[in-house]
Amino acid sequence: MHPDQQRDFTEFVATRSDSLIRLAYVLTGGDQHAAEDLLQTALTKTAGHWRRIRDSPEAYVRRVMYHEQVGRWRSPRWGRERVVPALPDRATGDRTAEVETRLTLAAALMALPARKRAVLVLRYYEDLSESEVAKIMGCSVGTVRSQTHQAVSRLRELVGETLILEA
Repeated sequence: MHPDQQRDFTEFVATRSDSLIRLAYVLTGGDQHAAEDLLQTALTKTAGHWRRIRDSPEAYVRRVMYHEQVGRWRSPRWGRERVVPALPDRATGDRTAEVETRLTLAAALMALPARKRAVLVLRYYEDLSESEVAKIMGCSVGTVRSQTHQAVSRLRELVGETLILEA
């Protein structure tokens, strides 16, 4: 990689990593280690194509992350191990209701097919437009709309309208 390209790539990584790791975190179902691996893989693939995509690298990285994660979901090895975070050293306030809401919603999200889950993550968590989601997922805007509608309807069936509105 040419030194100018290397500098541009390094600057891109420094400025956009926070946003990209959040997307990776949600795509991996809240597994920080898997999110870091996913982002690292996507950035490695991006570096190899930097000269070609340097005008719009973020869309390329998002697309790579989405496709990598779909591949992981399809892999029979995916999801066998779970990292359990360490317990806190000090007590905190009672957040039982908040935790229950998150767990219920997370379980409902994981019950959705990978494509519908990805549409919801990209549309609502990443706040991307339907056309941006369509471009990342390689489908039409109409498909994004129908997948979003179906996914939200299924979430409502799984957790109820009240929980969706609270989250």
